[in-house]
Amino acid sequence: MVQDFLNTAGAEGYGPDLLGDTGLAGDWAAGAVAAWSQSRGVEARPPTLDEADLARLRSLRTTIGAIIAGRPPSDAETRGVAASFVLAGTEVRLQPGGRDWRWLASALWGEILLSQQAGTWRRLKQCRNHRCGVTFYDRSKNNSGVWHDVKTCGNVANLRASRARRRGRGRGAESSGTE
Repeated sequence: MVQDFLNTAGAEGYGPDLLGDTGLAGDWAAGAVAAWSQSRGVEARPPTLDEADLARLRSLRTTIGAIIAGRPPSDAETRGVAASFVLAGTEVRLQPGGRDWRWLASALWGEILLSQQAGTWRRLKQCRNHRCGVTFYDRSKNNSGVWHDVKTCGNVANLRASRARRRGRGRGAESSGTE
């Protein structure tokens, strides 16, 4: 859910900002809450979102993105967000609380907490291609992935680095010539 939330941001060549208007945001929230409900085995209904909610969710997206990038967030959007513990059979579950954007924020912070506890949080990364920025789950054995797709973003970066090295070698040869 967190990866999906971060990827609501508009990216060049990938589509619009899904938190840019209430229609797109409502469609995203419906799908995200349905997937969350299915994975958690609980029933939840997607919240109704208005323009003010979207501004708060965009701020939350920036905050979580900064955390994933290893930067301390400037203003964490956590005010008014609550969760509770519930007993479901023999399991204790973290239950998101609140309405509207607060429910989504509560579910996201809960997923982050659970991911940190499970040791999977460090695998959520942002693509190093500055034109891309897609958030991805690094499935590499040693957690060394840096691009969301090696064939697209990785090849572009490697080609640029190779060209820069060749240009650097060419300049070095020219400057070492005799006068």
